[in-house]
This record gives sequence, structure tokens and C-alpha cells, in this order.
Amino acid sequence: MEPGKLIGKPPLHPAQTLLGFDFGSRRIGVAVGQRITGTASALTTLPARDGQPDWDQISKLLETWQPQALVVGQPLQLDGSRSDITAAAERFARRLEGRYHLPVYLCDERLSSHAAEHWGDARGTPSGGLDAAAAQIILQDWLDSHGEH
Repeated sequence: MEPGKLIGKPPLHPAQTLLGFDFGSRRIGVAVGQRITGTASALTTLPARDGQPDWDQISKLLETWQPQALVVGQPLQLDGSRSDITAAAERFARRLEGRYHLPVYLCDERLSSHAAEHWGDARGTPSGGLDAAAAQIILQDWLDSHGEH
């Protein structure tokens, strides 16, 4: 699947609020962003068990934030090749779309975790932890490349 590719049908209206996810087999970072301002913020880190998220916690986040679209980081190797975690993140994206019937976008997340570590070192541990900071970087990258601001 190509980075930036929409999993499902395009939204009928421009998304206002989005949730971004940094998928991992043990933790899933979550960020929230606004297209109108073009900004993303780290939100929280959710536990995962063998790549399975706590769907109840994700449902609560979607109920609270009422996003119009979701962005999932697509973990590719530095050379652009795929790995096992790439397939798992794409499966997670498809499950989000199937459960919540929202547009889901993939965003190339190469180096987002590395950037989050450096960002955290420079600013202290961000709200929600480093996984949430990685989700913020993923969502901010998507907003920057798809924004209307």
C-alpha cells in the first residue's frame, strides 16, 4: 500500500479533527490534530497486546474527540521496503476503517520514533510519552502535506 493512500472512500467534506496513530505491537501512540489550524498534539499512549489494541479505549477516544478522519503511520524501512510491522500497521488501519467507518489515511512514518526521542530529549517527556509524540509527528507530517492552512 502506498504512503498517503486513503484506505477507504474519500471524505465528503474536509476533515476538521483527526486522530493520528503510531502503531506498535506493545504500544500505540495517539495524537489529535486540526486541519483548520494545521497543528497536531500528542494525546496518549495505549497498551497493545501482541499487536492487538484495546478497542474499548480507542472507541472512547473517538467518542471524545469525534474525528472526521484517522491517520496511521506506515512503518517502512529507510530504503522504503516493507517489514512485518508494515503489514501489521496496515491491518490496524483497515480494522479502524471497518469498525468506525471513517476515512483512514496512511502516512510514511520513517524516522518518526527517532525524531520523537530527540524531541523528547530536547523538551522533556511530552504529554502521553514518546509513542504519543511519534503519533504527533506522523499526524503533523500528514497535516503539512495535506493542509489547507
